[in-house]
This record gives sequence, C-alpha cells and structure tokens, in this order.
Amino acid sequence: MRRKISVVIPSFNEEGNIEVLASRLINVLKTVPYTYEVIFVDDGSSDGTLERLKTLSGLDNNLFYLELSRNFGHQNALKAGYDYADGDCVISMDGDMQHPPELIPQFLEKWEEGYDVVYTCREYQDEATIFKTKTSDLFYKMMNSLSDTKLEKGTADFRLIDRNVANVLSSLNENGLFIRGLVKWLGFKQFAIHYQCEARFSGKSKYNLKKMVKFAVQGITAFSVRPLYMATGVGLFFSVVAVLYIPYILISYFTGHVVSGWTSILATIVFFGGVQLMVLGIIGMYLGKLFMQSKQRPNYIIRSTNLQRINHDTVKL
Repeated sequence: MRRKISVVIPSFNEEGNIEVLASRLINVLKTVPYTYEVIFVDDGSSDGTLERLKTLSGLDNNLFYLELSRNFGHQNALKAGYDYADGDCVISMDGDMQHPPELIPQFLEKWEEGYDVVYTCREYQDEATIFKTKTSDLFYKMMNSLSDTKLEKGTADFRLIDRNVANVLSSLNENGLFIRGLVKWLGFKQFAIHYQCEARFSGKSKYNLKKMVKFAVQGITAFSVRPLYMATGVGLFFSVVAVLYIPYILISYFTGHVVSGWTSILATIVFFGGVQLMVLGIIGMYLGKLFMQSKQRPNYIIRSTNLQRINHDTVKL
C-alpha cells in the first residue's frame, strides 16, 4: 500500500491565488509515488476564496477545505490543518504562491532518507524590499538572543513533518501559537533546504508592521522567560546606582554644596518611572498569556468542511 502525503494550506483572502496554486501543486503531486490529499484552511476570508475552494473540491476528489468560523490567524489555521491531516507526512505551505510546490520532491527525498522534519529557509529575490529583509533579520536576531530555541535566518512555515511529529504537535494545546518555534523545539531529526522566495502572484501581504511586531513578541514570549530576567537585571542595576548615589548626597548635604533645582529631579523621576512601566509591561505580557491559556478556549472553530472524517460542528481545544 502506497504511503500518503497531506498538504495543508492556510488561506485568507487568496481568491486570486487558489486556482493557480492548486494547479501547480497537483501537477507536482501527480509525479511522486504517493497518494495525496490537499487541505485548504479558509481562515475567515471575506472575498471569494471559500467559493473557489468549494468549486475546486468538486472537481478533484483529493482537494478538501476547512472553513473556520472567523479569522483566527495564520498560526491557528495552520494548526487546524495539522490536526485533521492524516497523511504519513504533512507538508505545510502558504497560499500566496511564495512557496514553490516544485520543492516538494526534495522534501520527500529527505523524508525517505529518514529525516522527521524538512524545513525551509527563504532567501529573498533582488526585488525584495530593504524593509522586509531588514525586519526579518532583526526578528531572528532578537529571537535567537532572547530564546533558548534557535531558529535559522529566514525559517518559514513551508515544511514537511513526519506523522510522528504531527501527532505530537497536534497534542499541544498552547495559546498564542508560534509553530515554527514549536517544530524546532520538538527536536527530532531535521534538515534545512534553502530556496528563493517567489513574488506574490496576486493580492497583498497580510503582514503589516503592527502584525509583524505582534508576531515577533508572541514568538519570543512563547519560548523564553529571558525578558523577565532582563527586567530583573534592569531593576537591580538601577537599585545599585541609587545606593551608590547615597554617599554623594550625604557629602553634599554636610559640606553645604547642595545644588537646588527641579530639572534633574524631574528627569530622574520620569526616567525611573519609564523603567518601572517597561518592567511592568513585560510582566504583564506573561501574565496575559497565562490568563488566556487558563481559559482553555479553542484555537479555532470549524464552521464547515467536506472532509468526511470529521463533523461539521467540530471545535479544537
């Protein structure tokens, strides 16, 4: 019996890319000696993405869709695909045509060699904006300096994971998912493939500066408590400075060289007030993550699907 491949594709307002991506992907999958299924996860799209998916799934019995009840975010949509894919390996890719399906045979080759995870590191084309490359570099530098889980520069959600890895990943019930970090944290035998990131076929990137910063903070706080240690270190440093300042105050008082003035006092108060707010903000982020995790709300809710092995009212905690 031939082994099976599952391909998972989170999609949010990708109406202009779905048909082209499905065509290229299926042409590649037909050349490999495995059976396959392709699962598109519609993450609350407001355009015609879902209608296109329903049409395509009616034309090909290997194409399926999961319609989420609203937009839960890329990472949660990806988790939904992982949870309901039943292949011997699961390949994830984006729906914007920036992940070339033609790399899949290389994934499978490494998988056959015994690797449990085959992940990719993207390299931008010459036309890529300086802003995009610089912010990406900054993110990975921050992630690696503040976290014990190290990610290679350009690591993407375009990867293959073995069924054993998929089972472990599906068993995790974390809030605030950062899947590329989770996959790295799980361990197993991993191999990296470097590739040139293609340009978008249609539409605009869903990641603006605000979302990129949120994603970076989410990734860092999900895998490290070093910001808390840094906050403690900042507080300890200024406490020591304050103690060392006491002899100067006493000497100035007893020698009569006290300089009056409110400017320095005000500046000091404002500065230390800012430090305190920063430290409280870092602590608050971690407390907020604990609060959201304690609610045990589902990562996503499935509104409808043509996958026969699950119910239409399924939710995933």
